[in-house]
Amino acid sequence: MISAPSSSPGPSESGSDSLSQEAALAEFRAAGALLEGNFLLSSGLHSGVYLQCARVMMDPDRGERLCKALAEKISLEQAQISDLSLDLCVSPAMGAVIVGYETARHLGLRSMFMERPEGVFELRRGFEMPEGARCLMIEDVVTTGKSSRECIKAIENSGGRVVGAACLVDRSGGAADLGTRLTSLIQIDAPTYSADNLPLDLASLPAVKPGSRAALDLGSKGS
Repeated sequence: MISAPSSSPGPSESGSDSLSQEAALAEFRAAGALLEGNFLLSSGLHSGVYLQCARVMMDPDRGERLCKALAEKISLEQAQISDLSLDLCVSPAMGAVIVGYETARHLGLRSMFMERPEGVFELRRGFEMPEGARCLMIEDVVTTGKSSRECIKAIENSGGRVVGAACLVDRSGGAADLGTRLTSLIQIDAPTYSADNLPLDLASLPAVKPGSRAALDLGSKGS
């Protein structure tokens, strides 16, 4: 169910000593974080594959290896792109908070995160956005890019300037459009499906919302 675009080189193929895509995926497998089943994503779409970054980040050493590799790839691109200098890393809560912090640490940058207590991303907890700060938006996983775009909009509304984005896993195969350059450690093509267009092998499995072991009764109608 997972395929990597053949045209996308891993970090080590780009001249960095960082983890290759295959080595990064091996970290997910070793952590039991590359799952197969019928998963209902936050976008409302279904997928047969889910990469659970929270489980990977449970191990500080493994999390450090992955985020250091992502930071190295970002730094390599900074050296190649003149307008990619950075002041700050900003992540959407909750899943990307640890990934954003750890990646920022390896980049030598400050880190903050956006929350949406009322459904819209905003800065809280005393975070203040310096006017015109050049920001890197950091996600854990990008699927459709919806939450990433919402976070980017919130950064800009707060006075920051988003000059790039990064994630551990881009599961759109490079198709997600965030309106800015996206750097990913892992890029895979993991198809997603609407509830009324599920392949037979997924339709035969109970739908599970990632982060919970509880199966969802999609046939019930709540009030």
